[in-house]
Amino acid sequence: MNNKPHIIVEPTADGSATLFVKELDEHYHSVKGAITESQHIYRDSAFLHRSDGTPIRLLEVGFGTGLNAVVTAMVADEQHPVHYISLEKYPLEAQLLTTLAHDAIVDPTLLRAIHDSQWNTPIPITPYFTIEKRISDYLVDPLPQSIDVVYFDAFAPDKQPEMWTPKAFARLYDCLNIGAVLTTYCAKGEIRRLLSSLGLTVERLSGPKNGKREILRATREK
Repeated sequence: MNNKPHIIVEPTADGSATLFVKELDEHYHSVKGAITESQHIYRDSAFLHRSDGTPIRLLEVGFGTGLNAVVTAMVADEQHPVHYISLEKYPLEAQLLTTLAHDAIVDPTLLRAIHDSQWNTPIPITPYFTIEKRISDYLVDPLPQSIDVVYFDAFAPDKQPEMWTPKAFARLYDCLNIGAVLTTYCAKGEIRRLLSSLGLTVERLSGPKNGKREILRATREK
């Protein structure tokens, strides 16, 4: 994706929109439901599962449309404070994000504030949600440390295999605090075994309603 990709807006089954990248033959979110995916796989199965009232450092691999960030900001409060760090190598243009019309399905004020926030610096959006969008190459740039939650939302292994290698995940493992959790939509056996080989405890969870049958959650126990 060194050249500007051809991206189009497409509806998903829950009424929310996603983006389709023609060159990769891949969608940014599940066609079964974009917002449903963000809420179930990432916010509920990772952030709310791990959040215990202490400040959480969350790392998202792939900012994309910002939907994962927005649904997380919507539940961030005194009991769920979060510093949200998102890595994106290819930020999307503001005009394209507007055409998704996500402001009709999420808090429009939070959505606008997150999209308008400056890159490469921490920006407080609410007293309990700070976002730090980094223009970064996940594979080679230094990764943030002391992470409690990971949203691993890269394109699928058959589309971007370099993102799912043992070396890439080993770097990520080194960033995790004890008790940290990682979730991903990809439940392939090879990914499950890879995460287990690093010492993570891996669970297969039910996927979103009407969506993928299973997702993965991995926990660093020690």
